[in-house]
Amino acid sequence: MKGKVYTRTGDAGTTSLVSGNRVSKDDVRVEAYGTVDELNSSIGVLLHSTKLDDQDIIALLRKAQNKLFNIGAYLANDAADATLYGLTQDDVTALEKMMDEMSEELPPMRGFILPGGSRLSATADRCRTITRRAERRVVTLSRTAHVEPLVLEYLNRLSDFFFVFARFNNIHNQVEEIYWDKDA
Repeated sequence: MKGKVYTRTGDAGTTSLVSGNRVSKDDVRVEAYGTVDELNSSIGVLLHSTKLDDQDIIALLRKAQNKLFNIGAYLANDAADATLYGLTQDDVTALEKMMDEMSEELPPMRGFILPGGSRLSATADRCRTITRRAERRVVTLSRTAHVEPLVLEYLNRLSDFFFVFARFNNIHNQVEEIYWDKDA
């Protein structure tokens, strides 16, 4: 791909959707797919954490990045007949399966766990919170435009995955989970 990255078409605070329609850069649709993009970048950071060496989790996260690109492209399309490509119920099931496998090794929770522990777990916690924000932005969009329910289901399950993964990583690496102390 040759050519300049900059077009100057967004200098006045607008951007083009897939349809070619121009909207404000703070439009609810742009907020939704922009937050999905932010999440994708954070997963990139998580993937390059020094202690992430489980090939199944790496593969699942790479797949999630591709799914998030599909979701972003779908959300960037304001056409009434926009199609969501590359995301199926099997993708939700794959997240559930991985969480079930990791959960088998986890002790029961005794309360609310503070984010953090190891750097890898803290990064997963950050991905979880960005996923929740992306989910909120998509819910907001769904109030004024049709959004395939599978998008919200996938984002919801992905945030659950990051929570379980953060716990799994701490326990697996013998890092103490720190519970919320309401009297602290």
